[in-house]
Amino acid sequence: MASDLTRKQKHPKPPGAGPYVLRPLLHDVPLSPDGGSSEDIKINCIDYFDGHLYIGTTASELIHYFQIPPDPTDPTSSSQFIFASRIEPAYAEPPSSPSGSRPGVQQILLLPRVAKVCVLCNWTVTFYSLPELSPVFEPIQVKNCNWIGGVDLNDGLSAPAEDRARGVTVLLSLNRRIQVIRIGDDARVVRKIDFAGSVFSVRRDSIACVADSRSYSLLDVDRQQKIPLMSISSLDNSQPGGPFGQAQNIASESDGGLLRSSSSATARPLLAPHDTQSHTRSTSLGGFITGNVFDPPTPTRSPGPSGDSSSRTQHDTNKPLPAPPRDPGLLAAQAASTQSPARTSSPSKLGPVFLKPHIASPSSEEFLIVTGTGPLDPGIGMFVNLDGDPTRPTVEFTRYPREIVLDGGSTDLSSSRPSIGVEEEGYVLASMAKEFEDGLHHGLEIQRFDVNIGEDEAEKFWLEIKGSGVKDVAPSTPIGIRSLLQTEEMLFEEVVELLCQRRFSPFSGHPDTPTMSMGSFDSRTATSMAHLSQEKELFDRDLDSDDEPLPADWEAIRNKEGEDFVRTLAKTSSRLAVWAGADIWWAVRNPLLLQLESILEFVYSGGGQKTTDSAKIRGQLLSLLDTIKGRDAKTELEFMTLGYIRQRASVMLLATFLGSPEPPFADNEMAVMEENLLNGDLDARVVLALIPALRNEIVVNRRGIWIYGGVKSLVQKYMSAAAASPVIQTVSSLAPNVLRFLLRFLTAWRKKKGFGSIPDEVFRTVDASLLLVLLELDQDTPKGKTGKTGSIRKELYDLVDHGVDCFDRAVGLLETYRRLFVLSRLYQHRKMSADVLATWRRIIEGEEDRGGELGDGEQRVRGYLSNISSQALVQEYGVWLATRNPKLGVQVFADDKGRAPKFEPTQVVAILKEEAPDAVKYYLEHLVFGKGNTEYVNELVAYYLEIVIEDLQASPSSRETLTASYEAYRALRPPKPTYLRFLTDNAPPNDEVWQSRLRLLQLLGGGHDYDTAAIRKRIDTSLANNQGTGAAPKQQLLVPEAIILDGRAKRHEDALRLLVHRLGDYDTAVSYCLRGGASIASAAPGRRDSIPTRETQTRLFRVLLTEFLAIDDLSDRVEQTGVLLERFGGWLDVLEVLELVPDSWSVDVAAGFLMAALRRLVRERQESMLARSLSGAENLRVNYDLLVGIDEKGPVVDTGE
Repeated sequence: MASDLTRKQKHPKPPGAGPYVLRPLLHDVPLSPDGGSSEDIKINCIDYFDGHLYIGTTASELIHYFQIPPDPTDPTSSSQFIFASRIEPAYAEPPSSPSGSRPGVQQILLLPRVAKVCVLCNWTVTFYSLPELSPVFEPIQVKNCNWIGGVDLNDGLSAPAEDRARGVTVLLSLNRRIQVIRIGDDARVVRKIDFAGSVFSVRRDSIACVADSRSYSLLDVDRQQKIPLMSISSLDNSQPGGPFGQAQNIASESDGGLLRSSSSATARPLLAPHDTQSHTRSTSLGGFITGNVFDPPTPTRSPGPSGDSSSRTQHDTNKPLPAPPRDPGLLAAQAASTQSPARTSSPSKLGPVFLKPHIASPSSEEFLIVTGTGPLDPGIGMFVNLDGDPTRPTVEFTRYPREIVLDGGSTDLSSSRPSIGVEEEGYVLASMAKEFEDGLHHGLEIQRFDVNIGEDEAEKFWLEIKGSGVKDVAPSTPIGIRSLLQTEEMLFEEVVELLCQRRFSPFSGHPDTPTMSMGSFDSRTATSMAHLSQEKELFDRDLDSDDEPLPADWEAIRNKEGEDFVRTLAKTSSRLAVWAGADIWWAVRNPLLLQLESILEFVYSGGGQKTTDSAKIRGQLLSLLDTIKGRDAKTELEFMTLGYIRQRASVMLLATFLGSPEPPFADNEMAVMEENLLNGDLDARVVLALIPALRNEIVVNRRGIWIYGGVKSLVQKYMSAAAASPVIQTVSSLAPNVLRFLLRFLTAWRKKKGFGSIPDEVFRTVDASLLLVLLELDQDTPKGKTGKTGSIRKELYDLVDHGVDCFDRAVGLLETYRRLFVLSRLYQHRKMSADVLATWRRIIEGEEDRGGELGDGEQRVRGYLSNISSQALVQEYGVWLATRNPKLGVQVFADDKGRAPKFEPTQVVAILKEEAPDAVKYYLEHLVFGKGNTEYVNELVAYYLEIVIEDLQASPSSRETLTASYEAYRALRPPKPTYLRFLTDNAPPNDEVWQSRLRLLQLLGGGHDYDTAAIRKRIDTSLANNQGTGAAPKQQLLVPEAIILDGRAKRHEDALRLLVHRLGDYDTAVSYCLRGGASIASAAPGRRDSIPTRETQTRLFRVLLTEFLAIDDLSDRVEQTGVLLERFGGWLDVLEVLELVPDSWSVDVAAGFLMAALRRLVRERQESMLARSLSGAENLRVNYDLLVGIDEKGPVVDTGE
């Protein structure tokens, strides 16, 4: 009793930390047959098989439920039980039984191999079929039966056909004997064993462990031998003296034949009906099979001789035996609940205590039996083998149990274990009542039975119904427990929620849109954070290998895949049913994950008390981590469990370390925390998310960070608590010990580089955070001091010298801290000459370098350019020098002693034109005009064209001026100079753009070779949006250039159209036709154009005539057409001209052309007649020569030979 009162749990265990939990099976069973109050009706027994649940009640009813499978489309759904039927098994009440003492349905024995069920109701056995509970073997019943069972536990539920045909052997515990019957298509008595008063039996093969109301025995069913074991109550000294542990022969002489085969030749049919008036078989002192339950009741405990004199002798049956109680379990339960001495069935001087016997079998070679002194005293469980010898240490129960079941063990293949089977622990679960401060509590005491505890007391777990279902049950409600025939599979959704990978966002807001608050940083870091925001946009866009957008439901798909995978691991099965009142639960093996998780939750909540004792919390966490240190996982679920617990516990340690600076962590505690943070495979970004000052260093791609769901929820709780704080944390506000911890942790994390399973974003985050920590720690180092071994600056140099993965972020951080020389080291030691030069250039241009280690910058850059082999760098910084000093820049490109490959002049022109326009002009003019090297004319043309185009694009006034020049020239009346002469005469003085355009036209019209297509494309693409208005043609701004290019491209029609309609330069148009479209500019000195063919000239003049006829001004149209026809009509066809010239025009316009044409036609006609005459004379000459030749040869005679 005192031991019970000490259960105040000075060190309380967290709920859910035990090896078992209760899961609802069925609630609010309608125990009352009429739907009324069921307070006085209790559940006696339960069994389950193949989706059918059978419940026996004290109301002598058997309730049948049918299981509805879970919804296959919903993985979280569970099966449901629906009411199927309610039957009242038949029974015969002995006259000696007191009114109202009926126990109801005492036992349900399912025999699935033969599809039968045996029901013991009010000491009467009836038989039914499975699963519908239809009566069988009627009208046979077995009366005066205390127990039915003894099914061989070594047999499985399924068996070959020949085994099923032989049926199932069971033991009937009658008052005076045990009957062995075989149930199949019928029921037959195999043998009768003279063992009086048995009330419980468990059998392995032929050996059964049997209990009567006072003691246990081992019984060999086949040989009819027994080995007496100990008494159930150690206070019971009424047992007759005899050798315990020695075999005794209990076979009667007349029953010897029953040891033969149980075939039909030797076994009497159990169900052979008898005359209802015959009472010869109802006078036996032991219970037996009767023909009809409605026979007149017979005394069940009559000491008279048996009416079946041929079946046995009387020397054993006439012995005076103590009358066993009808249900010792009820007596024990009543004694336990009333705290009064147990009732006895007969008076005795010493007041013997009747305890309910408990027998279980953990393996095929063992039985567990329970003894004690009283229902309120501790009980002892002893393990014996088939010979009655102890096999393993005893098990102690705090109180004598009401019920016990065994689950698990190395050889128990029917335990409530997870789906992936491994060798599991063996547990014994005992239903009992214990005394607490608030009264009597009923629950389950759970302990291991398969370990050798030694001198230490075995750890016991206490499990109550409270909080285990949809409704609360009073602690004083007795609890029943039963190992069912078949297991049921179920799922721990809590495991799925904890272990399933979930997307974690270290930033506020939705994970897809991580944000950063620039206001949370001081002015020194605000610029860097803005730069980082831009970098994150780049990372989010380019981090994934493919450019395809993610599906809209990709996260849900990944969550479902993860949940499906974890669900395969989170499945478990149970065969243990627990009931209290009208509610039933499954007793399920609690996964290791949930046990350890409950401990962590207990620690997180302060052990159920509000506490700020960080040292206590720290000690509990360290102790838990120590218990799983070095433990090897046996299953995939256990592997994930251990990893999860390490992560969650280490996160809690870290939160304690960050939130409770006092008392400080010891070195060994810090080492344990860092070790678990590293070895627990927790993403370093999750750790950094707990430190707001470093949270914005985290790099996340669009797929996010995926961690265990339980770790995510914990981290989010800490983050929410930190967000509620009014203090904004910056790196400078971090304590030195935190910075030192981060330095060690991040440095160790960098050693994991190269692991393919770790995303690149993690190392970008780690490097950025480590650099930030080092920069913060290095601020106290004197300016200009070099890094010595072991110093912070040396570690900073080592970091940048070996390179970091977050280059852009490192640049931002170093810029923020004005550490440009360190930045140059970062680039220089990684052979990144471009960035070295860029950093030096920034220092030269006046930016602050707090290191101050750079000397003469410009001279250093000039020398560095001579010593590097990168042509691109020479180009970039040659241009930079050319911008600062054009002559110096040109010298860099003309340097023949540099290590870099020499630049081609054309390449230099392009480079300088883009980067240093002032230097380009000097360089190109030197090449072309100075040295006369026409090879680079194309480059110079492009340069001039670029100047002109950029001016036209940028300056609306330049476009207006150019357009006005076209209008002014077109307005001039003939005779007028060519447009090129007009442009030269009217160019503004000292205007570089105009001079560049004149030189451009000079080069385009000269005899140089250049890329016509490229120039034309440049004009088209650059001035496409700057043409005129309306439907005006393209190239309106650079008309002469377009005309020259069209001529080069043989697009003469376009060239003539521009000359006539856009410029109005008619003389140049005529010259263009005469020259065959060669050029509109004067030929260069010494250049001789090829003479065009007349066909080319004719075609061009025909086009020109068409364009002249399309001139808008009528007077110009008539004038220019007339001049063209008169002066160059010889290149035109008369008929075509007559078709083109409008009929309304005066003949005078084409008079000169027509007269010339007529003369030409007359001349051509006369020449044609002359040619025909000459042809006729030549024909006569040929005929004459033929005739003369024939005459000279003479005739020829053909003789046919």
